[in-house]
Amino acid sequence: MIEDLINDKDIYFPSYIGTNDKLITLLNRASQTLCDWFSKADKNGPLPFDDNFKCIMPEEDGNSEEDLFSDIESLLNNSFNPVHPGSLAHLDPPPLIFSILGDLIAAGLNNNLLAYELSPSVTLLEESLCKWFAKKIGFNDFSGGIAASGGTLSNLNALIAARNNAGLGSNSNSVLIVSEDAHSSFIKCIRIMGLDATNLVRIKTDNQGRMDINNLRKSIDKCLIENKKIFAIVATLGTTVRGAIDPIKEISEICNERNIWLHIDGSIGGIFAITSIPIEGLNYINQANSITINPQKIIGITKTSSLLLVSNMTTLKNTFSTGLPYISSKEDITNRGELGIQGSRPAEVIKLWLGLRFLGLHGIEDILKSSVKRKDFFIENIDNNKFEIYSGPLHIVSFLPKGLTTKDTDFWTQTKVNELMKNNFMLSRPMFKGKYLLRVVMGNYNTNYSHIKDLLKFLNAYQ
Repeated sequence: MIEDLINDKDIYFPSYIGTNDKLITLLNRASQTLCDWFSKADKNGPLPFDDNFKCIMPEEDGNSEEDLFSDIESLLNNSFNPVHPGSLAHLDPPPLIFSILGDLIAAGLNNNLLAYELSPSVTLLEESLCKWFAKKIGFNDFSGGIAASGGTLSNLNALIAARNNAGLGSNSNSVLIVSEDAHSSFIKCIRIMGLDATNLVRIKTDNQGRMDINNLRKSIDKCLIENKKIFAIVATLGTTVRGAIDPIKEISEICNERNIWLHIDGSIGGIFAITSIPIEGLNYINQANSITINPQKIIGITKTSSLLLVSNMTTLKNTFSTGLPYISSKEDITNRGELGIQGSRPAEVIKLWLGLRFLGLHGIEDILKSSVKRKDFFIENIDNNKFEIYSGPLHIVSFLPKGLTTKDTDFWTQTKVNELMKNNFMLSRPMFKGKYLLRVVMGNYNTNYSHIKDLLKFLNAYQ
């Protein structure tokens, strides 16, 4: 009996096993510490206000609660602050309350999405939620998906499935086609798949940042002449620098003609597809074989939250299934560790599930619509005589002064980033076609029009 073991003084039961009362006490204190940090978020700026954080490593004996909470406070004060209304540099919005709670529940459960027996309720939840997303974007009854820790992994899962589906798993002539403005993660994907730069074909973009269809057709013909085997074409639904959307209808028609896998990198803009918001270019995404969607990038789902959706789940099973010989399985249940690269995975889908249900479809639309409206307001009120604007239908704007040399532009953008940071506005400085730009991402729902007006005053004052 456990009572007998506890009474046996030769058996050591450490204090860190804890009790319910202890857990409640610590959770209350941790919650208060986090809430205190949130309460100061609009005053302390987007970047850390305290430079005293020290990375203390474990010692022979465990640290006291007081020491640990002191270090937690220091950690918070040295962290990036996505809650501040001036945090406009990246695709990192403030977290939803119920998504934070989902993270807590997932950690407390410590279930493993590797297999059904290790996560019975969460396995069914992830399966159902992926199916719901797949149906919302127009996929059929054979569709579904898998969650992964970030868009790079979701894209990699898709590309490995595409290459396997084409029977090119070990073919060194395998080719992936992307636009020149596609995300840098595809360079990583190619390397991981045992390929090199010659296996990644980049297609030119037009003056709207969209993949050029004529250049795509020519590149496909060139690949065929050179006996290269195209295993996938990637259409980007929301490029990183300007939020452009590739011409998915035309690309899907080409893929159908040539029997090529179409993957859509919708890490930025894919979430718009589950709403009725009229975004140009979202039509025909249900013609894809796979699509990546990252709810973490705009609707406040805590990191990480990425989904790979596929039109036919058999492709994932055929690609990644190993049989998991050390796991007991039910005949009618698919172990989720058999559907992607990752084996052990946390129950991250809980925070997505709670966040979506907390918002509802109307709430999701409100967040997305308001993000696009803030972007439109920014573009309408920035001095177009002074600045060259790069933007698309989503919530991202990049810009730089007109008439400057590349050297002067690089100097201006660095100077302006530093100046804006001193005034609690954090913008990013991406490299685009050989020169630096400034970029503003309007996904922070704590940013209101008065904040944008203040930002524009600093920018429009440029001489």
